[in-house]
Amino acid sequence: MASSRNRRAAVAAVALALLAGCTMQPRYERPTPPVAESWPTLAPDLEAGPAATDIGWQTFFNDERLRRLIALGLANNRDLRVAVLRIDEARGQYRIQRADLLPGVDVNAAAARSKTSPASVGPSIPPNAVSSGAGDQFQVNVGVSSFELDFWGRVRSLSDAARASYLATVEGERAFRISLIADIASAYLSLRALDERIALAVGTLESRNKGLELAKLRRDAGVTSALDYRQAETLLTQAETELASLRRQHAQTRNALGVLIGGPLPQDLPPPMPLLSQVDQRVGAAVPSDVLVSRPDVLSAEQRLRAANANIGAARAAFFPRISLTGSFGYASTDLDNLFGDDGETWSFGPSLVLPIFDFGRNAANLDVAEARKDIAVATYERTVQTAFQEVADALAARRYLTEQVDAQARALAAQRDLAELAELRYRNGVANYLEVLDAQRNLFAAEQALVESRRELLASLVSLYVALGGGLNP
Repeated sequence: MASSRNRRAAVAAVALALLAGCTMQPRYERPTPPVAESWPTLAPDLEAGPAATDIGWQTFFNDERLRRLIALGLANNRDLRVAVLRIDEARGQYRIQRADLLPGVDVNAAAARSKTSPASVGPSIPPNAVSSGAGDQFQVNVGVSSFELDFWGRVRSLSDAARASYLATVEGERAFRISLIADIASAYLSLRALDERIALAVGTLESRNKGLELAKLRRDAGVTSALDYRQAETLLTQAETELASLRRQHAQTRNALGVLIGGPLPQDLPPPMPLLSQVDQRVGAAVPSDVLVSRPDVLSAEQRLRAANANIGAARAAFFPRISLTGSFGYASTDLDNLFGDDGETWSFGPSLVLPIFDFGRNAANLDVAEARKDIAVATYERTVQTAFQEVADALAARRYLTEQVDAQARALAAQRDLAELAELRYRNGVANYLEVLDAQRNLFAAEQALVESRRELLASLVSLYVALGGGLNP
């Protein structure tokens, strides 16, 4: 009989363990990415390049000045600091939820001293039956309060949801980190481009000041009219206006860069490199499925989807009975010296069951909410994948066509420079009027500024491509 009881106890224990390990979550399946299987625009030189994830940001960016600024941003940016603290918060929430899978054991001790007088018990009890002396009561207990037997996986599903939310927060911080690197690099490239454009404007301003002085001498000598002088003055004011605008943009960009790095720009930064030497252009674009798997924003969206899927399991389990156990073991005595003796031993044990019968549709509504949130998470995941695909495709197109644009802009600048020299020569020989020189000088200045801006856009597109392909997670 004892052997039979042992077998039944073992079977019951195994059944309890199996029930405690079950879950009512739907089977998770990753949605099929709603994107094409290949990039729409891919230059031949990008197909065989190294993967962006294999290139650390300290290798990708060549300028030591920029690398210092990125390091400062990763250490001091306040938004990134909040993202890191969000990870600590999510980790704590996960640990709290996971702790519900195991019983919590409490120890409590109590001591009381009381006195009862015969007059306080009423006339129904004879006075000689009540002791009027003071009494002590000591008690020590170790107990488990309301430990839920997770037969239907409700607590496990909530723990899985908390874990997925925690992992989503981790991936979100990684996504913000590489986004911060891209923002710092973009602001720095804009600053370097503005430096070059300001230098061009200053040189143009000096040249036009000399041209205005020459025009004044020619007007005073009666060689040219006042119209030519006023046109030369117009050229000068154009350069002055552009220079003031560029200096304003430079100051604002510098201020924005200070916010990104978490403080003012240090004074001991190394000298900057030329604009065209800022970044390493060697980066390869793998197939979309490989790229999207490595992007932290896509991974974060998938973890949110997993959390929503787990919450459906918890909502389903709410339809079934909830069984909890409460138990305690301890000692109680009126004598502290004999508190832990066999005579003072106390214990209690009891299960409790809660079975929903009439909830007026509350559990059904909670399940509808959980399923709707999962559908939202699916759509959000698919939208994140589409956005990631678009970012890579846009960066690939920019990389290809901005290269052609910069080459064409460089040829246009060379032609415009020759045109300006010919216009000046024709004017000095009396073949053309000063209006031709004016137009040529304006077009030359605009072409110089446009070439610098095109080069900045090309470099910014390389940074965007590097980040869109998942680069920047490792130094």
